[in-house]
Amino acid sequence: MRLKLVTMAAAVALGGCTAKTGQQGVGPNAATAPVEVKIIAFNDFHGNLMPPKRSIDLPLAGGGNTPVPAGGAAYFASAVAQLKAANPNNVVVSAGDMIGASPLVSSLFLDEPTILAMNLIGVDFNAVGNHEFDRGSGELLRMRHGGCENFTARQPCRVDPGFGGAKFDFLAANTVRDSGGTLFPAYGIKTFGKGRNRVKVAFIGMTLEATPSVVTPAGVAGLSFRDEADTANALIPKLKAEGADAIVIVIHEGAVSKKSYNDKDCSGLSGDLLPILDRLDPEVDVVVSGHTHNAYVCDYAQINPAKPFLVTSAGQYGTMVTDIRLTIGGGEVRAKLADNVIVQGEGYSGSRGEVVPVASVPRFEPNPAVAQLVYRYQQAAAPVEAEPVGKLSGAALRERNEAGESVLGNLIADAQLAATATPAGGGAQIAFMNTGGIRADLVPGAGGVVTFGQAYAVQPFGNSMTVKTMTGRQLKALLEQQFNSGANSVESPNILQVSNGFSYAYDLSKPAGERIREMTLNGALVRDDATYRVAMSNFLSSGGDNFTVFRDGSDPVGGLQDIEVLAAYLSGADTRPLPALGRIRNLTPKP
Repeated sequence: MRLKLVTMAAAVALGGCTAKTGQQGVGPNAATAPVEVKIIAFNDFHGNLMPPKRSIDLPLAGGGNTPVPAGGAAYFASAVAQLKAANPNNVVVSAGDMIGASPLVSSLFLDEPTILAMNLIGVDFNAVGNHEFDRGSGELLRMRHGGCENFTARQPCRVDPGFGGAKFDFLAANTVRDSGGTLFPAYGIKTFGKGRNRVKVAFIGMTLEATPSVVTPAGVAGLSFRDEADTANALIPKLKAEGADAIVIVIHEGAVSKKSYNDKDCSGLSGDLLPILDRLDPEVDVVVSGHTHNAYVCDYAQINPAKPFLVTSAGQYGTMVTDIRLTIGGGEVRAKLADNVIVQGEGYSGSRGEVVPVASVPRFEPNPAVAQLVYRYQQAAAPVEAEPVGKLSGAALRERNEAGESVLGNLIADAQLAATATPAGGGAQIAFMNTGGIRADLVPGAGGVVTFGQAYAVQPFGNSMTVKTMTGRQLKALLEQQFNSGANSVESPNILQVSNGFSYAYDLSKPAGERIREMTLNGALVRDDATYRVAMSNFLSSGGDNFTVFRDGSDPVGGLQDIEVLAAYLSGADTRPLPALGRIRNLTPKP
């Protein structure tokens, strides 16, 4: 097997080639017999080295479903190894967010252990996702190439002084430096077989064009993100000229399915990936996707007959892996099939009780080498992770009510207000928390004790607090953006969590600009011409999650990191009570 990597600039230079080896059924590379190729795909691993206490709902023959415990890098490694053993013609690809927004055992060490685990697993390509940019492009390049140069507040190479970086390549065809050229190679080609039975599979790697809207400006400084479909379509003639028999796009953008993880029924599929698919060249054979943390297998011809792509996603956190099988012959893909495989390992106890292994689902044994690596980093993180930070009266969950409000979101917003309400903290009167920044439930242990590791799992980004002055008119415009800004829409609203004392209602049956109603602060109506001090993360302050109105606030004051704020709030009471819901009301008439 042979891998070939080409940067975008080099790919463009291939435009004048006259080679026809990639044309269907001709040339010296045309196979005389079909070759079976296995693509082993996953996405949105997010440094989940330990089992993430997540389950996959397995449909039951008589209706309903049963939860299957899934995930953990050691079990994931065994699942991948088993799939590899089924066919030596294999390639392992990740559709982004392999690192970033990670649990403490990985994030505390700048995600170095996740890269090392993926080296042991044998990944070939990772298409860079938005969270890979959380610590900036310099640190991302270090993840790829290794070394101990310091780009962050944390010290690199604390456990492995000789951190060598990834043994696989990152792909980023549509991530372009301001100085020219792509940040990472645009694509890679892997060759299987020999002589006339040789076939080539090309992999184009891309992140979502909207990356700057979901990453702090510092994280993407000096970079631009091009249109995904235009980028891929421009590369396809070059790949064909290089003899590619199959073209796979590995993209960190995704869809949402209403079906089961392996249902293969495309009906109801929606999301930002679909407009990209509808513009792709039909020469594409497979699209491995991610970003939405939703699992699906879809023959896209069910939706658009002119675009017969196989479209897949393996959900999130290494709980599943996609087994894609291609039959390639005569310069083309003759058949393509895929299944999402649950990575069942050990059971766990969660906020909803015990989740035990299911006998009807294959169970994987932990890979010893990966398990040892994880254990080593777990031991290094243990003293920090186990430190108590406070007590909580019950489980604070991310689960949202019909208005989009959650107990945990309210708790975090209250913590942020408490940290910024003093004159020294910025004099905040209102705090907003973005739902996407809440990464785990907060379930206290015995006696209600919450550890630093638990709090860190909730907010792993290391964002800092900012307080700005905003008018009531700006606050109304900001809340309107929950339903009408970028990816935020009436169909997929992005509800901000709000601090105690501030409340409002919304009515989605009203036209844009008139949906926000009854905004009050401490019982008084919020006036358009009055000014208010508003706390938010630096991510939101820069317009993250398409809340661009935050940029318009004035007189900014910086503050503590979000994890420090949450830990201090939990420690500020003997036992912190759970906040009540009801700050946000949905007045939309029921159909």
